[in-house]
Amino acid sequence: MSASNGSQAAEPAPGRGAVRDDPLVVLKGVNKHFGALHVLRDIDLTVHRGEVVVVIGPSGSGKSTLCRTINRLETFESGSIEIDGQALPEEGKALAQLRADVGMVFQSFNLFAHKTILENVTLGPTKVRRQRPAEARQRAMELLERVGVAHQAEKYPAQLSGGQQQRVAIARALAMEPKVMLFDEPTSALDPEMINEVLDVMTDLARDGMTMIVVTHEMGFARRAANRVVFMSDGQIVESAEPEQFFSNPQSARAKDFLGKILTH
Repeated sequence: MSASNGSQAAEPAPGRGAVRDDPLVVLKGVNKHFGALHVLRDIDLTVHRGEVVVVIGPSGSGKSTLCRTINRLETFESGSIEIDGQALPEEGKALAQLRADVGMVFQSFNLFAHKTILENVTLGPTKVRRQRPAEARQRAMELLERVGVAHQAEKYPAQLSGGQQQRVAIARALAMEPKVMLFDEPTSALDPEMINEVLDVMTDLARDGMTMIVVTHEMGFARRAANRVVFMSDGQIVESAEPEQFFSNPQSARAKDFLGKILTH
């Protein structure tokens, strides 16, 4: 966003934080195959610090693969990915460190069923970040309060609703103090009445300036919280624009067709 009044950042739109100039995630010419299927085709994407990029598109367009490639849950054959100026490591301790810096929230909650909610959130900071248990516990309670489930801290995941579990998953990712958060269709496994409680937490994160890459079908969230909408089809980025521009005046025939199908109801 452009600056105003000298060094002051421009007033962000409601639901959005300010975006800084420095790139945080940079993909250049990334290609990925599943056998003969070319799922990512020469992907070029730069996400700046504080930016919220929402990735949308039809099923099978490569959205989730793109998200999973950024922290190397999926490998890629060619091109490059950098996180905060560092090339994406292939394996070992460097990859583990990168995954600590890149938070990930999946479709399924992936909580440890045999651990309490509090234990789920403190596990990463104590084991990976080497935080003292008391410090990790205090931070975990602050994050659980932030996502609205602090009163469930001593319960086990099975005792919580899907929406509550997903909010715990977000708190668990935030506990690692990541530089960027990846969300891979975080509401797709939820009952309709639970979707908004998760989206509200994500909107608050966007407003607070968390760098986020979000794969979702929730167009209302894209309009409200995204700085930029990226539209994918057949493994390619077809269009990239601010939400108001994309939804009111899509440039590509493919995006017009997609929006025509999902917004006419």
